[in-house]
Amino acid sequence: MAPIRLPVAPVFPDPRGADEDGLLAVGGDLSTARLLAAYRRGIFPWYEEGLPILWWCPPERAVFLPGEGRLPDRARRALRRHPFEIRFDTSFEAVIAGCQRAPRKGQGGTWITEGMRAAYTRLHHEGHAHSVEAWRGGRLCGGLYGLALGGAFCGESMFSLEPYASRAAFQALCEQLWASGFRLLDGQLPNPNLEQLGAQVVDREAYLGLLKEALAAPMAWPVRPSAPE
Repeated sequence: MAPIRLPVAPVFPDPRGADEDGLLAVGGDLSTARLLAAYRRGIFPWYEEGLPILWWCPPERAVFLPGEGRLPDRARRALRRHPFEIRFDTSFEAVIAGCQRAPRKGQGGTWITEGMRAAYTRLHHEGHAHSVEAWRGGRLCGGLYGLALGGAFCGESMFSLEPYASRAAFQALCEQLWASGFRLLDGQLPNPNLEQLGAQVVDREAYLGLLKEALAAPMAWPVRPSAPE
């Protein structure tokens, strides 16, 4: 099935209509209204600079449920010896810039286009997107960012400038989410890194059910911006 071209209004077709690779629709924009409508239906944008915006709902999804998310033993030992200072929402723009610059194995470029960077920074200023940051010696060493919607956190990307920095941020995120009653951490596309962190892979139908339950939870982002220690 060919992807559907989106209308001007921020609406999306049923995500179950995506093709075998998960491509659902093309076009539209990265307005706040459209992005929030997409994530609430289990859809996210993923495209390259200079090409039309592509919207995806893949057939398989990497997810973490309450209590899940674990670091490998080697990472836990390293972080006990050399911990990072974890901050929330103090340097969102630096985190997304770090993710944009981070080299990705098997990828010649980045999917975080300048338009994506601007759109998610706007979502952050509007209270929808958040960063978790690993600091050491006054330097941002790694982190991650994503969107909080109801009781779901939709992770977007992570980066590390020092070993295990992004994993320290991931561990802090999981601890905060589960302690606050969140129901779902969405890792989007399955990959070996998420599998090492304990993600389970579910099919599209199961994911949409989990998302619906999580969105029904009247949660608010539980962390205020951290002050440096």
